[in-house]
Amino acid sequence: MAQQHQRQRRAPMAEINVVPYIDVMLVLLVIFMITAPLLSQGVKVDLPEASAKPLDKDSKEPIVLTVDTQGNYYLNVGGDEKKAVEADEIIRRVAIVLDRMPDTPVVVGADRNVNYGAVVQAMVLLQQAGAPSVGLKTDPSELERK
Repeated sequence: MAQQHQRQRRAPMAEINVVPYIDVMLVLLVIFMITAPLLSQGVKVDLPEASAKPLDKDSKEPIVLTVDTQGNYYLNVGGDEKKAVEADEIIRRVAIVLDRMPDTPVVVGADRNVNYGAVVQAMVLLQQAGAPSVGLKTDPSELERK
């Protein structure tokens, strides 16, 4: 009988007690449920600082489409730079210049108070005229209209 009693003692236990693991998982779940909304309420973004290189002095004079605060367009080619130009006229003039000199830089300049949609529309007009890429003018002194 002593041998039989020993067998019962040494029999391997086939069950794993998972209660402690469940407790830990529930605690982690509660922590994540509390901290997740706090993290997504406000996101601070530090935008990279980059300095734009000016156009080379050897490069051709760029085509500049300027947008004023009222949303009027002004073009520096094919007419008076201080006279507002309609959208179809912009497409026509820029297409003519780009047909003759395809590597001419194309730039959009806008007042800081201009509606973003007006700037995007200006870029679309230049794209329709055949401009492969459009730059943004950053020199505020040249954007002032008198």
